[in-house]
Amino acid sequence: MKFTMKRTVFMTHLSHVTRAVPSKTTIDILKGIKLEVQSDKLILIGSNSDISIESVLLSSDEMNELNIEATGSVILPARLINDIVRKLPTNTIEIEVDSQYLIIVKSGKAVFKIIGGDASTYPQLPIIESNVSATFSTTVFNQMIAQTIFSASNQETRPVLTGIHLTNHGDYLSAVASDSHRLSKREIPFPEGQQALPFESIDVPKKTMLELMRIAEDEQTLSMVVAEQQVIFSLDGITIYSRLLEGIFPDAERLIPTHFISEITLNASQFLNSIDRTSLLSTGTHKTVQMIVGNNTVNLFVKGNEVGMVAEEIEVKQIEGEEIKVSFNAEYMKDALKSFEDADVKIQLQSAARPFVIQLATPSELENNNLLQLLTPIRTHG
Repeated sequence: MKFTMKRTVFMTHLSHVTRAVPSKTTIDILKGIKLEVQSDKLILIGSNSDISIESVLLSSDEMNELNIEATGSVILPARLINDIVRKLPTNTIEIEVDSQYLIIVKSGKAVFKIIGGDASTYPQLPIIESNVSATFSTTVFNQMIAQTIFSASNQETRPVLTGIHLTNHGDYLSAVASDSHRLSKREIPFPEGQQALPFESIDVPKKTMLELMRIAEDEQTLSMVVAEQQVIFSLDGITIYSRLLEGIFPDAERLIPTHFISEITLNASQFLNSIDRTSLLSTGTHKTVQMIVGNNTVNLFVKGNEVGMVAEEIEVKQIEGEEIKVSFNAEYMKDALKSFEDADVKIQLQSAARPFVIQLATPSELENNNLLQLLTPIRTHG
């Protein structure tokens, strides 16, 4: 096997597939990356037991500057090959592998000789039988992930809560994440003319969604295929294969309240800054901040601890309903508000002890393009 190509392109795709390589594993073969060179393309694959990432580089793409002299395959030591390629002196890389899997890497006057492995022992990628896919703009899909993924649980006691729950509604897709203390929901419409997809709902692991966000660039076209216990995302030569989480995800519609006694409208960014300030004096695990909604004012308080106290009156655009006092986790509230960026939002409250909802003050003009955040209050005394 022998080829030369543009080092920066190889480095980018090498780093993409390395994202799937486990940092700790008892399976030695998974510590490596499979490199396969065919007559017209180069294929890189990184994998663990849950996620595999494949990158295909074509010799016909002039940007790759890929010149293939001999075909073959090998297992590259993932961490070492990344370090070597990153520090090579020129932007042209040559890789040659002999029959004993000795890998010779050249660039400029630098020559590395490292031991590789037999690629025939590497796990096979899943065979996908479904040919029905959904397409999205990566800009929109990444935004959907970013606006929900922080609510996914980090606790493995309920694995189904450690990912994002995607539901097919026919003409739109909804994404929901919840750790049972908060919930995030975003809807995005399917493109016009989208074929019916063969699934009702799936649960995608958090890691898969994070890696997709890191790899996908804005304004690319993303394809999603759902097969038996697998979801496959494809874009510009990169394919991510992921297992699905098992279990029954809570019914979000039953968790989201529809009747409220109080509602305030304010700017998300300004409110975020206020919470950021007042939470400086909040101690303990939950970083609790208290909000008091009066007839004409909304105030934030942190008091009753050994550090001191802080109070701030919040600039609001509208207050409706009853007076209410509610305490919440400041970090959770900041995560929720960041998802709305600089938009005006309405905070809808039921009681001091029941979940409250944050939504856009002015709904999106595009149908089925909504964002909602739900937080559970913290019970406090006083």
